[in-house]
Amino acid sequence: MQTKDPAQPQSQQMVSFSFNSQMSREDEEMARSALSAFRAKEDEIEKRKMEVRERVKTQLGRVEEETRRLASIREELESMADPMRKEVSWVRKKIDSVNKELKPLGATVQKKEREYKEALDTFNEKNREKVQLLTKLMEMGQLVGESEKLRLKKLEELSMGVQTD
Repeated sequence: MQTKDPAQPQSQQMVSFSFNSQMSREDEEMARSALSAFRAKEDEIEKRKMEVRERVKTQLGRVEEETRRLASIREELESMADPMRKEVSWVRKKIDSVNKELKPLGATVQKKEREYKEALDTFNEKNREKVQLLTKLMEMGQLVGESEKLRLKKLEELSMGVQTD
């Protein structure tokens, strides 16, 4: 039987550890890029949510201003009584029209908030899954390292046994 160089398995072990650390760096890099992409999407959702809120606030401000204006018009109309009923009807229709415009904006805000919450929940779930997988990978790396050590020790014992024979 041939005697084996004990440095050879050690270099293989170093290559194995180098490969594992390279894979770990690649995994971390992928996780970072996924996280940054998710954060960018999250920022975009937040930006859109703020834009919608601002539009809704602006629209609500207009509606309140219009409502005040309509109230003063209504008082004037009531003082004039019946001849102005058509104008009162027109003003009421305008109020209804503005209210109809507000409903879809409110629904859009709620939809965007739901989407944001769903995206956040998905992110948290994936992050937990990543942590579990990384933990498992680290445990497997330790087991592989221990297995390599035992194999090297056994190989050295066999080599010693062959040399003494």
